[in-house]
Amino acid sequence: MATATTPAAPTLIGSVRRALRLLESAGTHPNGAPAKQLAREAGLPLPTAYHLLRTLTHEGYLRREQGVFFLGDAVDHLVTGKAAQAERARRAMIESMEHCRDLIGAPVYFAVYREGEIEIVAVAESPAAPAVAEWAAFRETGHAHAIGQCLLSQLDDEARRDHLDRHPVGPLTPYSVADGRTMLARLGAVGRRTGPVVERQEYALGQACAAVPVRAGATPAALATSVPLRQEKRLLPAVELLCKEIGNTIGSLEFSISI
Repeated sequence: MATATTPAAPTLIGSVRRALRLLESAGTHPNGAPAKQLAREAGLPLPTAYHLLRTLTHEGYLRREQGVFFLGDAVDHLVTGKAAQAERARRAMIESMEHCRDLIGAPVYFAVYREGEIEIVAVAESPAAPAVAEWAAFRETGHAHAIGQCLLSQLDDEARRDHLDRHPVGPLTPYSVADGRTMLARLGAVGRRTGPVVERQEYALGQACAAVPVRAGATPAALATSVPLRQEKRLLPAVELLCKEIGNTIGSLEFSISI
């Protein structure tokens, strides 16, 4: 008879874990703490703590002044380095969106579906290419705009139903989808298409919008654009240019979804 096996525990490097506990303890003492106190709080024998504290001080993760230990500059570099990297990614994304805006002569939107909600992360607009005014909360009206429909179409059926249960479908304009059943059918059809999601006057009268899915890791994401309805002939050519840029300039970037 086969016996159940217990999955092997991951290999853990004890000295690293102990050093991290000392750093965590030191981080709770902005005015510094002596070795004995840090050892006690980290649950370590004093000789072990002394050895690790010397190593951490030598590497710059701690500094010692008048017998007490503080977090060192190397810890700050870890934090600021990550922040700087995120800022560079954010700036690169904004610059790419602005390039696309100027190329197509229309505003460009970047949105993600995160933690069960639609989130407009960034908008590139200008006086010559103004964005659609958010007169009804975008996150609550995903059924009525191309961005929301594009994001929801990337979810499975259960997640779509959950979203629409929390944010019920209701007409915003005479052109909006009026009920959840019709919206679910539309989203299912969108999910089987490869072209852009287009809506006309469903969110805002006098506006036509289109959105295309983009890669942002495992997070559903979309790039979109909009034009006045009287200029609707510009919409699909603009989307085609936008898609080309996704494959070129934008496609080479790792989108930041945390700004």
